[in-house]
This record gives sequence, C-alpha cells and structure tokens, in this order.
Amino acid sequence: MIEQLVLNLHEVDESQVAVVGGKGAHLGELSRIDGVRVPAGFCVTTAAFGRLMASASSVDKLLDQLSRLNPEDRDAIGTLSAQIRRALEGAAIPDDLTTAIRRALTELGGDGAYAVRSSATAEDLPTASFAGQQDTYLNVVGPAEILRHVSRCWASLFTERAVTYRLHNGIDHRAVQMAVVVQRMVVPDAAGTLFTADPVTGNRKVACIEATFGLGEALVSGLVNPDVYQVRDGEVVSKAIATKHRAVHARPGGGTEQLPIDPSRQEQPTLSDAQAVRLAHLGRQIEARVGCPQDIEWCLVDDDVQIVQSRPITTLFPVPAARDQETHVYLSVGHQQMMTDAMKPLGLSMWQLTAMAPMLEAGGRLFVDATPRLSSPAGRAGFLEMVGRSDPLTRDALETILSRGDLVPLRSDAVPGPPPPGGAPAPIATDPALVAELIERSQASIAALRRDIRTVTGPALFDFLLEAFQEHKRVLSDPSSVQAIMAGMEATWWLNDHLQEWLGEKNAADTLTLSAPGNVTSQMGLELLDVADAIRPYPEVVAFLERVDDDGFLDELPTLPGGTAARRAIEAYLDRYGMRCVGEIDITRPRWSERPTTLVPLILDNIALFEPGAAARRFEHGQQEARRKEQEVLSRLRALPDGEQKADETTRMIERVRTFIGYREYPKYDIVSRYLIYKQALLGEAERLVAANVLTEKEDIFFLTFAELHDVARSHQVDDQLIHRRKDAFRSSQALTPPRVLTSDGEVLSGAYRRDDVPPGALVGLPVSTGIVDGRARVILDMAQADLEAGDILVTTHTDPSWSPLFVAIAGLVTEVGGAMTHGAVIAREYGLPAVVGVADATRLIHDGQRIRVHGGDGYVEILP
Repeated sequence: MIEQLVLNLHEVDESQVAVVGGKGAHLGELSRIDGVRVPAGFCVTTAAFGRLMASASSVDKLLDQLSRLNPEDRDAIGTLSAQIRRALEGAAIPDDLTTAIRRALTELGGDGAYAVRSSATAEDLPTASFAGQQDTYLNVVGPAEILRHVSRCWASLFTERAVTYRLHNGIDHRAVQMAVVVQRMVVPDAAGTLFTADPVTGNRKVACIEATFGLGEALVSGLVNPDVYQVRDGEVVSKAIATKHRAVHARPGGGTEQLPIDPSRQEQPTLSDAQAVRLAHLGRQIEARVGCPQDIEWCLVDDDVQIVQSRPITTLFPVPAARDQETHVYLSVGHQQMMTDAMKPLGLSMWQLTAMAPMLEAGGRLFVDATPRLSSPAGRAGFLEMVGRSDPLTRDALETILSRGDLVPLRSDAVPGPPPPGGAPAPIATDPALVAELIERSQASIAALRRDIRTVTGPALFDFLLEAFQEHKRVLSDPSSVQAIMAGMEATWWLNDHLQEWLGEKNAADTLTLSAPGNVTSQMGLELLDVADAIRPYPEVVAFLERVDDDGFLDELPTLPGGTAARRAIEAYLDRYGMRCVGEIDITRPRWSERPTTLVPLILDNIALFEPGAAARRFEHGQQEARRKEQEVLSRLRALPDGEQKADETTRMIERVRTFIGYREYPKYDIVSRYLIYKQALLGEAERLVAANVLTEKEDIFFLTFAELHDVARSHQVDDQLIHRRKDAFRSSQALTPPRVLTSDGEVLSGAYRRDDVPPGALVGLPVSTGIVDGRARVILDMAQADLEAGDILVTTHTDPSWSPLFVAIAGLVTEVGGAMTHGAVIAREYGLPAVVGVADATRLIHDGQRIRVHGGDGYVEILP
C-alpha cells in the first residue's frame, strides 16, 4: 500500500501522469536523462488524493454545484471553491499516508528544507500547461509543516483560477486528480526560466533565457526585470542586462523573504555567456528527450545547474512536417479563404484532396509552401506582386524574411512553382455567354455527381469519391474558368491603376462594379430579402420564428396562417444556398440545410429593417450608381490629352469587369455544392457504421482523415483512442491563432502596413471598398448571434460567403483578416459598403457599441468619442 501512496522520483517516468501528475511525471523523466540534475524527492500519488476526496463527503455535493456554474460567474465560483478548499485543508491525513511521507523524508535525509509542489493530472501536458493554476510552497521546514502544505496543495486544485480554467475548457472537475511533489530545497545563486523556442517569435532554433539572482520566485512574481539571453547555434546572439534591485532568498527558519541586492551587483550579468550557452544545451537535451519545445525552470548552485521543472510550451503554433532540413516558408490558406478557425481532420484531408495545390497541415490549419516561388529568380518578383495585391501584410512578412539575405536564397535550379491551375491565363473575349456556359457546365457536373452517388455505399463509396475529386479538380482547373476569373481581377486592377494615374481617382472600380451581374454570393444576400418579403405579411409566422430554437421548425410552419408560403420560400432558398455555412471550407461544419435555424435571425432582421421589394431596389440602385460613375469617368477622361483613346480603353475595361467580376464567386459555390453531396454520402456511411457498432456516434468520422475512414469502412474496426486524442487535439488547436506566414524554424510573422498617412490612434488596414461611414460598431464573432440595426458597422474576425446575407443590413465592414479579392471585400464592393479588412485585433480594440468611422478608400478606422 505504501508504494501506491508515495513514489520516489527515480521510480517515476513520463508514462505515469495518472499516478503522479504532469509535474511529477516530467521530473521523474528528467531525472533519467544523463547530465540533467533534478533535486531529490518523492511524489505523494493521486491514490492518496483519491482517498482524501472519498473521506470528505461534503465535497461531492459542492462539486455537483460547481460543475453547473457559468465560467463568468466569478462570485459563485469564488464562494464554492473556497468552501471546497477549506474542507480539504481541514480533512485529516490518513495515518498510513502520514507514516509513508515521514518515511520518505527520512530516506532523503530527514532534516532540512523542502519544496512542496502541486502536480495535477491535467497539468504540464503537451496541449495545456495549466501554468500557475495550482500552488507551490518553497523552503518548507519540518515534517508537520510538510504535511500541512501537502494538504494545501491538494486544496489548490480548487483555486478560483483553476476552477475557472477548467470550466472555460470543458474539463470535468472530478476527472482531474492531484499528486504532490516533495523535493529537497535548492538554495541557488541564480535562477530563472529557459524556453527552448523563442516564446515571442516561435523560432525553434532560438533559446530564450531569463535569469535573476536568488530564487526564481522574484521573476515569477514580477518583483524584478530579469536579464534576458538569446542563444542560437551555441552562441549568445542577444542579451539585455537589467538593473536588479531585489532578490528572493530562503529564510533560515522556513519560508522566503525579499532582500536588497548590493548596489555593486545590481547591474552585473546573472550568467556568463558560457553559462547561458551551457544552459541552452541542457535545454536541447531535455527537448530531444520529451519531443517538444520546453518551458524549463532552473537553479544555479556553485556553477551547477539543477532543473526544478519542465513543461511543454503550449502557445507555440506547430510547424508543418517537412521531408528535408531545408528552410521553408509557409503561407496560411485560411487567410486567403477567410476562415482561420481550426478544422477537424476530415475537413483538412478533404480540402487537401480537392485543392489545386499541395497543402500541409499544422495546428488544425492548412498551409502552402511558398519556398519554390520565393527562391526562383524568374518567379519571386511576380509572386510578391500577386501576394501584395491581395494582402499587403503577407507581402510585408515575406519581404521581412527575404531581407535577411540567405534565409531563402535565389537558386538558379529552383522550380518557379506550379503554374496557375489550368495553365497560364490566355486572352479571353468579353462575352457574357462564356460565363453562362461555365455555369451550365458546373451545374451539369454537380447534377451528375448527385445522381451517380446515390446508390454507392461501403468501401466502393470511397473509390467513387476519389474519382469524383478528380472531376472536382478538373472543373476548377478548366482553363476557361481560370481565364474568366483572371479577366475580372485584371480588369479591376487596370481600372484602379489607370484611373488613379489619369484622374487621381482612388479605387474607382469599387463603384463601377456595383450590382455586377452573375455574382452568386451577392445574390444570396439579396434573395434572403425576398424570403423576408414572403413571410412579412403573416404576423403569426413572424411571432413563431421569434421563438424558434429547433431545426425541425419547418415542419411546424404549415399549421400557421401563411406558414405554407413561408416554408416554401425558406425551402427554395435552402435548395439554392443550403450548402453554405460559416467556415464552409471545413466539410464537417453544419450546413444551413442541416441547421436552418441559423437563418432565422437574419430573416427576422430583414423583416424588421427593410420594406418590401428592397432586394430589387438595392440592385437597381447599384446599377444606376455604376452607370453614373461610368459616365462621370468617361466625361472627365475625354477632357484629357488623348482623351478619346483613354475613354475607349476604359469603356472596354468597364464592360470587361462587369462581364467577369461576378463569376469570381462562382467556383467557391461549386466547391461547397459538391461538399454537401460528399458530406451527405459520408454521413450515410457513418450511420451504417454506428448501426454495426463500429462507431459510437456518426460525428466521430469528423475526427478521422478520409483515408482512415476508408480503412474503417473496409475493416469495420476503429481506434477509439485515436478519435479521443483527435478531439483533444482539436480543442487545443481552437485556442491557437494561425499566422499569415510561418517558417520551418517555427517563426511566426504577421507583417505590418508601414504607413504614416493615417491620423494618430487610427486602426490601419487594407482599403477594399471605397466610401466613408460613421456608425455603431457591432462586434460579432458568431453570425447566429447577430442583432443589427440600420446603420450598424459589422466588426468581426473574418467573413466567408456565408456572412453575405448580413451585408444587406449593415453600413460598413471591418475585419481582422482579408484581402482585396477575398469574398468579404468583393461583396462589400458589390453592395457599396465602405470596408477595411486586415485590421489587426479589431475585435479587441473596437468595443461593441462604440461609434467608429470607416475610411474604406484610405484603409483605416477611427474610434470616435
């Protein structure tokens, strides 16, 4: 029994987290590494904690209450967690455990000072460090005090911050157990932290050391500014020596105290360069053993380094796996697709299988390797120009990397990267019939897919889908489709560039493309206004929709006066657009046809904010504004030297842009139309696997890749633990912020606008739709929670096409992610909404309800008093 209650650190390894907690398991593993010194100690195991919890009967009822609390209810959390801590600290430690702890202390030498430290089973894990969630006590002297502080560590599992963290992250309070680590106290000359990867930039090749005199508590508590050393490739590449006025030292009788540092030592380096390099080398040993970058706490005693803690750095964005040791530069796919949320494994693999370029996964996101284009003498300049037109922040990040000289050298043998899908765009006639033909071919291909997939099941379904993916890519890479897209974009650029040069007119194409024909995404927003028109005459239906909370509401509508007409209107809309949803590039996301309640708040807003016939009036108004702008521009051009020639060229380009710019949105519509068909087929297969007791629930397929699901369909066997791990990994990925640009060294780059032509305090972004508008900011992170009034300005992280129905009700747009040709920008121009995208931290810096002014043509946002 004693062996189960107390274990020496030398008996512990990484596999025993459930027995000794995260910290204890890490320390036991570290003690096994040659050259790594860990202070001697032992672990009071989770079995001991379990016995204590079983004996504290009052705690069980309190835990039930705690699990039902809202994580934002700080008062209730504070009250309940304090009650639990008092109950645990007051509970008697069983006699056999007291005996085991005293015996372990005797084996360590008995007398002396000890550190008593919490070690929870959900602490210091690769996906969540829980740093600072539980307590540590230093310089504890005497067996009685050690026993008291063991109880305090147990109780610290229920500090307010630990409870709140678990509630926010959906972690069951009963699922987490507490062990306690008791170690010989180290009284150091210096102490600090060592990050084996730069915690700011993410660079895995740079170790960052923070150091101060005395105990590391001075650094952790913020008492001093530490010395900071950066070490790369065995050399100190940077250091900043702070003035250190005070230090924390161990008191002879127990506990710690703050003491002043002698003035002659205050500005002295805590470590020599040689010690910093040696410490970084030690960190690399530990990192290699545990397999991921580490946040290490160390002590220096007479030039001897001892490690007192090591945990994963959980805030680093993962690096895509590479097949070589060369430097690679990766670009975020999510920033181009306006969907930077984490994706589930099936969603990632389906996008990879159907994308036109190879993509790599990291942190639940997809990236493309830009290195071939950047290292090509023929391709670099053009690639940077293309990227810069879409997203200046990404271009700036790439230029920052390239400015370092040899990080991505030009190579004469470099392949300039794959050509545009379908080959380089060739000239295409300005003919609306070409667009109509492309759409007809797409619709015919989708209809054939829908027809042919109906009778295919089992392993044959996956073979069928692999062939369908080839047809999917063939349609997307059709040279005529690529030419049509490029024709619209190039005409936009031509108009903006030439009209600014000739007339000083900024972003003239924004107005010239208002209500351009054939834009399926803008039509989607306008057609929801038509749905509102169909429902508005029936007050009973409106009242019913105001209280709808079940996706089966369509079946109830026919029981109401006007309900049949309302249902017909909604279903017709879903037939055309039901494949769409927020984050639609992830096939696992619920589509509008699967969750029609998503549309109800938008329909109700349209009923309240608009008069009947608003869609047709808005479209006609856009056409009139575009014609008026065309006449104005042509009139001004004709007054210039060579004016007739310039006007003729501009007329041709206006016709060209209005012919092709709407088609820019259609390929995405084609993709998500196919995705719904794929998803329905795969969910049908999942239902069969659930019925055969292979899967627990059909949504488990979302946590398998397409290839893994294919194997399950063949073998009727699934690794339940793999699915469980994938669910945990997805939750962790959701907490990460993906970078625009990421290197294979792990360095994260966000880019900067580098502008000095905006007012002080303004938030800078990318101008994508001209105009200036003042209004109330509505900071909305979930489209389903939108509550808009006329004149509101939407502020959000990113908008994919599914947000377009909201655009009809707003006066302006501000997003954190986006580019000149991403969907939000295109639709903002289509609707004539002033818009600025790529505004870093907009949803944090702009508060919901604040008055703001959006300068859509100049690319900045002012927060008004």
